[in-house]
Amino acid sequence: MAIGVASLAERPLESLTIEYLSAQAGVSRGLLFHYFGSKNGLRREVVRTARDSMLHASEPLPDLPPLDRLHDTLTRIVRFVRDHRGTFFSLVRGVASGDSEVREVVEQARALQAERVVAVFLELGATDSELLRIALRSWVAFAEEALVESALGTDLPSEEIVAFLERSVRAVASSVES
Repeated sequence: MAIGVASLAERPLESLTIEYLSAQAGVSRGLLFHYFGSKNGLRREVVRTARDSMLHASEPLPDLPPLDRLHDTLTRIVRFVRDHRGTFFSLVRGVASGDSEVREVVEQARALQAERVVAVFLELGATDSELLRIALRSWVAFAEEALVESALGTDLPSEEIVAFLERSVRAVASSVES
């Protein structure tokens, strides 16, 4: 899995084949088929491993107050994106054309990130509503694009990116309450 995740940094998911990864790992193709069943099974596990790494790196610290937790989480997400550029890019852009099970793995990450943000605003007193959840889920997609453009595409200081993301999510959440 480590070789597969590392490979995402340099190549699109579609190019991760059983042949390529077995050669990189120094194992037989049959062994990979035994464990993963197919190239899609292998790709799904590579994406799942990359997703879990990102989610773990950005897991909120529950003992922080809501806004501090949000700031800390966004800081760690920006750090993860900068430290794992290719992997993040592959997760948010490269798997869109993948099979439905691979897309589901990525969607699970987006849903969890949205729930983390929703939790912050509910703690701050926002009214739980379908519109709030839609707005914050949409903000996660916006944040992914902002991270691709800013953390990967510029030399902007990380603190500036975090501040921008904080302002944008607060604006989105407050627009629902208005």
